[in-house]
Amino acid sequence: MTRIEFLHDAPDRIAAAADWLRQAWQKRRPVLVYVPERQAAEQLDRLLWCQPATGFLPHCGAESSLAAETPIILAGTLEQLPHDRCLLNLGNELPPGFSRFEELVEIVSTADVDRLPARERFKFYRERGYAIDARSVAAGI
Repeated sequence: MTRIEFLHDAPDRIAAAADWLRQAWQKRRPVLVYVPERQAAEQLDRLLWCQPATGFLPHCGAESSLAAETPIILAGTLEQLPHDRCLLNLGNELPPGFSRFEELVEIVSTADVDRLPARERFKFYRERGYAIDARSVAAGI
C-alpha cells in the first residue's frame, strides 16, 4: 500500500518542493513530480536549475528522451511514467493513479487555495486506510 506523507504549513509550496527534492536527490531517490499547472512547473524548473547555488538538481520533463535516466521528472500528467517509486504531488486534485506508487508526498502551503483541497485529499486517503505521516514544515523541510 502507498505510504503517504503530508508536509503542511509551507510558507511557499514551490520553494518547499525544491527543498524537499534537494534532500531526495542527496539520498539518490528518484521522484516523479506531478505539477499540472504550467506556471508552477516553470517556477519549480527555474528553482531546480539554481538551487543549490553551486549547482543544480538533475531534472527534466516527462516528455524528454532523458526521462528514463533522470532522477527528478516534472510531469503535467501521469500517463507515461518512467518509474513508480515516489510521487510528489503539487496539484490540488487527487493525483490520478497515485496508488501505483510506493510513496506519495503532498506539500501544502498555508494558502487556502492549497490548504482546503489538501484537507479533502487527506480525508480521502485516511478513509481508505492509507498510513499517513503528517508534519509541519513551517520552519523548513
